[in-house]
Amino acid sequence: MYLEIVSPEATLFAGEVTSVTVPGVDGEFQMLANHAPIVSLLQVGDVKIEGEVDIHEDYQNKFSQDAKGKTVLAINSGTVEMKDNKVIVLAD
Repeated sequence: MYLEIVSPEATLFAGEVTSVTVPGVDGEFQMLANHAPIVSLLQVGDVKIEGEVDIHEDYQNKFSQDAKGKTVLAINSGTVEMKDNKVIVLAD
């Protein structure tokens, strides 16, 4: 599935991934390929990405790796939309 993470400054990441886990306001949830369409608000927490993630060098300082090898982006709030195997995260 295709993931795009957009901040007020720039598009931080765009590419194919295996899964995305986000901090929804009602709890953390994971999206995989062919997930049902969803729109949700996000709260303070981590966006966790699985797959072969290639972060542009200008934004590598915003991402980290967790103990399980997932790529992690800390956010303060935002929204997520999943539709037709495309996930868009608008993050603050």
